[in-house]
Amino acid sequence: MTAVRLSGHKIAVLMESDFYEPEILYYRYRFPEEGAEVHFLTRLWGNEAMTFQGHEHRMPFDVNESFEDLDEFALKEYSAVIVPSGMVSDRLRYTDDPQELPPAARFLRRAFADPAIVKGIICHGMWLAAPIPGLMRGRRAVVHNNLLGDLRNMGGEYVDQDVVVHDDLVTGRTGNHCHVFARTIIDLLADRQPAQPAQAAQPDQPAQAVPAGQG
Repeated sequence: MTAVRLSGHKIAVLMESDFYEPEILYYRYRFPEEGAEVHFLTRLWGNEAMTFQGHEHRMPFDVNESFEDLDEFALKEYSAVIVPSGMVSDRLRYTDDPQELPPAARFLRRAFADPAIVKGIICHGMWLAAPIPGLMRGRRAVVHNNLLGDLRNMGGEYVDQDVVVHDDLVTGRTGNHCHVFARTIIDLLADRQPAQPAQAAQPDQPAQAVPAGQG
């Protein structure tokens, strides 16, 4: 029987339309194989749920959880936050007020502020980091070739590898590298202290009588 390495861990994957279907489906099943919970989070715009469509095959994908609803305690329950490939990050970085960071960028900045959370950014997901001043400065990373200038303008150091790890940041080259990207995140989390689910305090139990003839 295969060991479950990520029991008790929660992983957040940001979502919007024009996602890369093979990647999202891989995360949906691969992380739970290791025992982790996967939560797909988005900006719900006041809706209870939203249905997004994939980029290649227009596959529908329902999301009913919002990253805007997570306070500091709820965010700390997550072991990793992933920004996927495709156009997800470009759609999520829309802001109503040009003077304010997009809500998804603010969420990513909060995740980066906590080194206990592994941050995973793959392919065009780096777009979501672009509005956040200084976020990538001095960090080693890989991105899709189309984003080389973006990464360098953000002060990041490009590394020509399929997957790059710099402390609590894991980056991947393209959505087609989601398998090695996910495996790297799994290995990082497995090497850490396993997450333990909270347990409610148990009331004192009365001593049980020992039947006659025993004890």
